[in-house]
Amino acid sequence: QVHLVESGGGLVQPGGSLRLSCAVSGSSLSIYAMGWYRQGPGKQRELVARISSGSTTDYADSVKGRFTISRDNAKNTVYLEMNSLKPEDTAVYYCNKVEGIIPAGSWGQGTQVTVSS
Repeated sequence: QVHLVESGGGLVQPGGSLRLSCAVSGSSLSIYAMGWYRQGPGKQRELVARISSGSTTDYADSVKGRFTISRDNAKNTVYLEMNSLKPEDTAVYYCNKVEGIIPAGSWGQGTQVTVSS
């Protein structure tokens, strides 16, 4: 069973940057499409970025041009580089396997990102 551990969140000022990491264990990352999801206060969980097994990427309109998803199969890790952060990016961020846009694995504990001055 795939186990996911997210890290790298924190408190950052508007306009700042963070890099999230998702460590994958229990299976080889290379065969999976992966996604980063987020759930803001009072909101539903949403997919913000995904990367195919061949490293094709796709983004939600709300983060396009600001966030970059990448993967390092040798390290079994997926990353989310977040720049020009806005208060509305405040959320708990989770990674997961994806099938299309549907999460396909068990959720980790997530990592909190708070954008505030």
